[in-house]
Amino acid sequence: QVQLVESGGGLVQAGGSLRLSCTASGLTFTRYTMGWFRQAPGKERERVAAEVWESRIAYYADSVKGRFTINRDNTKNMVYLQMNRLKPEDTAVYYCAARAGPGTGPYDYWGQGTQVTVSS
Repeated sequence: QVQLVESGGGLVQAGGSLRLSCTASGLTFTRYTMGWFRQAPGKERERVAAEVWESRIAYYADSVKGRFTINRDNTKNMVYLQMNRLKPEDTAVYYCAARAGPGTGPYDYWGQGTQVTVSS
């Protein structure tokens, strides 16, 4: 049974930082592209960042480039999202997701989400 469990969300002032963590179990972690998504109230879910398996190429939404960094620790089956210079518009529920292989298409597994709230 695959599980993705996020942690690290919380309340932070604008300009501050948070690091989200996601622990994966039940899958061969190194064979999965890992992504972070977010969804704010009344808005569609958007992909924030992703790191492709094997190539380790990272992709970022334009809105977070230069502020957020995704990285993974294959020895711990964990993926992180370091978020710096946070803005109120970053407020959302953040989800970790996993997709088999390097291709495009829907993600196979999702975590339960962690709330990030950025106050102005």
